[in-house]
Amino acid sequence: MRIGMIGLGRMGANMVRRLLKGGHGCVAYDRSAEAVKAVAAHGARGAATPAELVSSLPAPRVVWIMVPAALVDSVIAELRPLLARGDVLIDGGNSYYHDDIRRATELGSAGIRYLDVGTSGGVLGFEQGYCLMIGGEAEAVALVEPALATLAPGGRLPPGGATTADAGGRGSAASRAAAALGYLHCGPSGAGHFVKMVHNGIEYGLMAAYAEGLNVLAHADAGRTTATADAETAPLAEPRFYQYQLDLAAIAEVWRHGSIIASRLLDLTAAALEKDAQLGGFAGHVADSGEGRWTVQAAIEVGVPAQVLSAALYSRFESRGRAEFANRLLSAMRLGFGGHVERSP
Repeated sequence: MRIGMIGLGRMGANMVRRLLKGGHGCVAYDRSAEAVKAVAAHGARGAATPAELVSSLPAPRVVWIMVPAALVDSVIAELRPLLARGDVLIDGGNSYYHDDIRRATELGSAGIRYLDVGTSGGVLGFEQGYCLMIGGEAEAVALVEPALATLAPGGRLPPGGATTADAGGRGSAASRAAAALGYLHCGPSGAGHFVKMVHNGIEYGLMAAYAEGLNVLAHADAGRTTATADAETAPLAEPRFYQYQLDLAAIAEVWRHGSIIASRLLDLTAAALEKDAQLGGFAGHVADSGEGRWTVQAAIEVGVPAQVLSAALYSRFESRGRAEFANRLLSAMRLGFGGHVERSP
């Protein structure tokens, strides 16, 4: 099939390359002419404007947007007058699912079909494929399923190759066979990004668990340091139990082989530690792009406990200095009630 891609950043450009490799035609646009030129070198047709991109696609047109969530509405506003009834518009970024429900309704009034596709795979997706979580109408999903199947890790359609919705409104993309290949029609509008939102909330928790556990190992030599004996410092009761100087890169590597906690995140962790065991190129300022917040908010609204995901989100806030004022207040209170003078780290 022939598909248009708007947004050629870290993921969008590689998605174009994977589609091309899978035999699809791609028309690509980005505000960066250099980004367009780069994918054109791989066989995509470059477009100088969104209007040129749309005019280069056969009806029904399929346009995939891979831009930051804050830019999606402005891109849709530019595309809407260019699209016609029956066309499909896909948002593959990390939009809030509430926005998907609104957009599907607004676009649906003009006969434009909207799909929200949670896309996981990052910079590794070109080689390894993208996990795709899809929301929207089954008929629209069936229309674009060949592209979804190519982008997914399985790189092919489910057995039988069915790509049309059945009488019950369920297409092959809603099947376990599709899920086993790495893509799934999760439900109506918003469902794809809702599932991806929770996926990213879980990712926060997993990342925090690896980081905290390895941090404990990094300080397993605490007993080798002579601690100052004063009223401000809790003593280490048994220094002899903390005499280990551990090779964290080697530990992360051995965990990758046969361990129950092996994962792609652990693979990336091991690679980072092998490159620089002290991680000197990082300041520890950990951003969040919104999905963790939305996951915790959803948990609160439906009354579901999510202690680990919440703690991981708050840890990211703290990494950015958002706890600094609170910590100064703690020091001020200790000085006030006990005369405790703050010690330097």
